[in-house]
Amino acid sequence: MFPGATADREAASYVVVGAPLDATTTFQPGARFGPDRIRRFAESYDNYDHRTGQQFTDLGVHDAGNVRAWDAVAEYCEYLGGQLRDIVWDEAVPLVLGGEHTVTVPAVEAVEPDVFVCLDAHLDLRKAYDGNDWSHACVTHRVLQTVDKAIILGARTGSADEWARAQQDDITVIAPQSVDEWLADPPSFAEKSVYLSLDIDAADPSYAPGTGTMEPFGLSGNQLREVVRHVAPYCEGFDIVEVNDRDDGQAAALAGKLLREFVFGHTAGVDSL
Repeated sequence: MFPGATADREAASYVVVGAPLDATTTFQPGARFGPDRIRRFAESYDNYDHRTGQQFTDLGVHDAGNVRAWDAVAEYCEYLGGQLRDIVWDEAVPLVLGGEHTVTVPAVEAVEPDVFVCLDAHLDLRKAYDGNDWSHACVTHRVLQTVDKAIILGARTGSADEWARAQQDDITVIAPQSVDEWLADPPSFAEKSVYLSLDIDAADPSYAPGTGTMEPFGLSGNQLREVVRHVAPYCEGFDIVEVNDRDDGQAAALAGKLLREFVFGHTAGVDSL
């Protein structure tokens, strides 16, 4: 159980779901261990949040456990999407713990937002990777079949075709060196529904080495936190993905803290910004 996620399912405002899919990882596998590892390394965090004056255990978070993964990615995503859609229909916010980034696709389809905000080192705009159109390298390409707009923060690598696709009007890319400027004057999401996806490799590897495809020159933990704090009040769904077991807990500890920041910020609303 995610620490502090003590609410009953029927009364929950937020539902944590582990999605330990680890089928298309292209470098260092281990994302299957991400959900439980995030739970484990969140155990030491205080219940109280000084910034918002809230106790995590008062915010109606329930942990539904993991949706066991199997190798048939499309079928798994369809099943996972059904589980997440039930949460949305119950008027709760799904909080998905990956697993590889592919699990974001059914989560976005369940929420059906207007805008997809993604923290990620990679553009993930490929139509297929190694012949697989369900690869984790295709996530944002697939999500754009559901949403009107994608904002990718922290992206610093991609193929020539991906960078060309990113020039189109439905995508905004904010490079790592421009994230502070974006935070100083962020867009308003007041009349838009938003889904926030956080691939832990958006962080510089010095902050989160436990991920499948590390990419240097990334974001700091503080920058990730500030983006989460700003976007959370407008969100109808959230995930943290691509944490694996190849470090001493740095990536999982950061992920767990950011999930809590999301819940505190979402509950406190725009007045907390």
